[in-house]
Amino acid sequence: MALFSTKKENKKTLASPRRRKARQTKLAAGVAHEIVRAPWFSEKALIVTEKGVYTFAVPQRATKAEIANAIKEVYKVEPKKIRIINLPGKAKSLRTRRGEGFRAARRKAYVYLNAGDTIQFA
Repeated sequence: MALFSTKKENKKTLASPRRRKARQTKLAAGVAHEIVRAPWFSEKALIVTEKGVYTFAVPQRATKAEIANAIKEVYKVEPKKIRIINLPGKAKSLRTRRGEGFRAARRKAYVYLNAGDTIQFA
């Protein structure tokens, strides 16, 4: 590894970074309802549904590709974009000798739909 070598490096290998291909994961039968556990009903989540953004509770290990395929299978709509947020567990007072405990950490996914697409929950 000399600093002043006479070899010329190939410019194609330096200039082109590797691009990731979108992974298409095939879900097993009945797994879609485990990935998209439930809609997330909060004040903020209900406000953004008017803009075509729906919020769902998802498991900790779910990937964006798995969530997208589950939304396609369960609700028959094509998601435009998915964002995942990890919510930490909160410390809560137990009012006992033990003192303090923690609520479980949760994860939610914001699913952006194309204009005109909607999801009916009821």
